[in-house]
Amino acid sequence: MSTTDSAAAMTLLGKAHTLSLHTGNLMNWGRLKKRCPVSPSEELGDCIRTTLNEWSLKISPELIQESPRTLECAVTQAMETINPEEREEMKVSVKLFIVSSGLSSIRHAVDMACSTLDVAQLDSVIIAPPPLEDGVILTLEHLQPYWRELERLVQDNKVVAIGTSDLDKPLLEQLYLWAQIKPNSNQVNLASCCIMPPDLTAFAKQFDIQLLTHSDSKEILSEESFQEALREGVQGTQVDGWSPEWILRYSVIVKTRGIIKSKGYIVQAKRKAPH
Repeated sequence: MSTTDSAAAMTLLGKAHTLSLHTGNLMNWGRLKKRCPVSPSEELGDCIRTTLNEWSLKISPELIQESPRTLECAVTQAMETINPEEREEMKVSVKLFIVSSGLSSIRHAVDMACSTLDVAQLDSVIIAPPPLEDGVILTLEHLQPYWRELERLVQDNKVVAIGTSDLDKPLLEQLYLWAQIKPNSNQVNLASCCIMPPDLTAFAKQFDIQLLTHSDSKEILSEESFQEALREGVQGTQVDGWSPEWILRYSVIVKTRGIIKSKGYIVQAKRKAPH
């Protein structure tokens, strides 16, 4: 990155309050393949750095004059929408990691995913609730506000099916009994248990809930990791106050063949005003 590119990016980031970062389809990124396999957190860090770097090289003079409070960063050559004629053949699945933001961000994230892929509806959304403080155990009360928001999206035909992540059998059962729209899937982290717990398997089978596996860490992107990626993506930039609000990972799968056609991240971050 040249000094001029870096200076322009620094100026824009210095004036912005919100950052929306779109990686586009990672299948179009040759350079990420050299480090396979990496953890989801490492992959996400790489994506943020590279997206910022690529975006910095193509900043228009008009954008610098505008100095928008909400900054959209994207790798434009990697952006890829779904052909409407092929939509029926594709399954669009999303996992939404809420880091620190309010409930309105769920609808905002879903709208952004639909807009990015040019679709009216997502086939599946799995939610990973915000990380809790040490010693605090996740309860149904924590989940309910998020689940209500997902149910509204189903009622509005923005999402077909909704699912959860890392719920044990008692909590999944509580959610299932309480929810108007039932969870159709629950992701289990195989790092924490090498085999599916038998009670969870039996409950999921009884109520037709799909059990999926994942390898995401409890906190996919900490504030420190995000600031480090920001610093490395736009060298010299002031990263204080910036923190991620939510991360959305999408994948577009060809139904009949089970292959991933497209995969990417959308990250939204905010900068706290200095006191």
